[in-house]
Amino acid sequence: MIKIFGSTDTDFVSNGDKILNAGKAKVHKADNSDYYLDVECGLEYVDFLTQGRIIVAPTPTGDQAFRVKNVEKRKDKVRVRAWHVFYDAQNYIIAETQVVNKTANDALDQLNSAVDNPSPFTTLSDISTQADYHCVRQTLYHAIQAVIEQWGGHLVRDNFSIALRDSIGQDNGVTVRYGKNIRDINCEENWDSTVTKLLPVGKDELMLPEVYVYSAVQYDIPYTKCIHFEQDLELEDYEDEDAYEEALIDDLRAQAEAYLTINQYPQVNYTLKANLEKVTDIGDTVEVIDERLGINILTHIIGYDWDCITARYTELVFGNFTQKLSDLIQTINHTTEQAITENSNILSVKLSAELTQATDSIWSALSDSYVIYEGDKILVVDSLPKETATNVIMINNGGIAFSQTGINGVFNSAWTIDGTMDMQRINVINLVADMIKGGTLKLGGALNQAGILELYDESSQLIGQMDKSGLKMYGADGSYVVINETDGFAGYNANDVKIYWADKDEFHMKKSVVEEEITLCQKMRFIPITIYSGNAVLNDGVGLVSTN
Repeated sequence: MIKIFGSTDTDFVSNGDKILNAGKAKVHKADNSDYYLDVECGLEYVDFLTQGRIIVAPTPTGDQAFRVKNVEKRKDKVRVRAWHVFYDAQNYIIAETQVVNKTANDALDQLNSAVDNPSPFTTLSDISTQADYHCVRQTLYHAIQAVIEQWGGHLVRDNFSIALRDSIGQDNGVTVRYGKNIRDINCEENWDSTVTKLLPVGKDELMLPEVYVYSAVQYDIPYTKCIHFEQDLELEDYEDEDAYEEALIDDLRAQAEAYLTINQYPQVNYTLKANLEKVTDIGDTVEVIDERLGINILTHIIGYDWDCITARYTELVFGNFTQKLSDLIQTINHTTEQAITENSNILSVKLSAELTQATDSIWSALSDSYVIYEGDKILVVDSLPKETATNVIMINNGGIAFSQTGINGVFNSAWTIDGTMDMQRINVINLVADMIKGGTLKLGGALNQAGILELYDESSQLIGQMDKSGLKMYGADGSYVVINETDGFAGYNANDVKIYWADKDEFHMKKSVVEEEITLCQKMRFIPITIYSGNAVLNDGVGLVSTN
């Protein structure tokens, strides 16, 4: 059911102002990117589909709210694009706030509390790494984008709830075989990072005795690269220099083999114009078998189009290659290499207007930024000459490292090439299977006044909720049980009529069915009695007997 609500509504349980019988209704969603609804319907809805109103439509993750932004009226129909209410965050401004050494959850809470008007959003994250972010004159939307870049993770948008999750999706055993069982599929390949023959270089220009390491997968032509790997082994930790040398070689070989395992395949995105019934949302695992490339890998859904009317996917995008900020960094690298061929040994370039706009949320804490190419690495600094810089980012083939104490200071955090985030201070969330282990589960409080714990069944139906008003558990027929300060313990039927409750030391109920017996004051007991005449039953009733 597609429903239309007013622009200020936040509760979407009712049928709203109007039920929308749309001719077309399609949701588009991409990981950490666009999330919108396209609707086409008759002119009878033209007075309801106006700027700012909210459309609530079914999606793979339940009913979601979308705010009307663009209305196109034709002689016989109305077309609307409505963006998820998450984008309302663009209307809330943060003058300035300094996030210092906080987890992503605390950072989101602080930013959400620092907006100019009371925020309608609740925020949450399970990413425990700690980082800093100086937010100056940014919208809440752009601040959240900065948190994603700084802390990592996947944006989960559920109406007015904003979450940043370390991992998302399910593995339901979905398999797609290119060119076999499915043909209506487009494939985009990127071979820039593919390596099948690797010359690894380690500490102090160390090389392996065998020089090269080869991947398990080989193509018609070799894809050869020379990669420098960081090694933090120290001589004093070993018995002698020979043992130290052997440990360095073993470590370098292990890093090289791990690098090849990840990069022996090209980066590939697949766009499938079909429905995969076992897919539930962004992040779901898909096994991709592509015999042309010799690929058999597990990848993830990174985008989809969903038909709200037929409740089916019309397009799915899955793969391991997406255009991100790193592509702009590669552009800078290419530009600097061109300049070096023109006899420049050290090149400093001011960030281009394009990169400044694209990375504004990341570099908002910096004033001017400069990129310096030095052969084996790229430095991004906040002032020139580089020796005067305070904030420094170093990029090399091992990853990206960050320092707030200059080029010769301490780089206390890094994103390594294998996707690992190394931090000096980490708060660990211990997740074991379906159990959360920890000292305290904190809900509500000054940063999150509306702390809520929700329970769902396997069909995503809400079956229980705990919030500041107490605990409520729902039955399949619409009845529910509450435990709170007002009711104590009470049960209600589907019509919100109280049918049993506890009042101090008394229990009340409107109706009851006792299957076997009732004991009174430990003295007397009501039991069922059947009176027989021979084998015939004369009467059924209840008898009162002593418990002694």
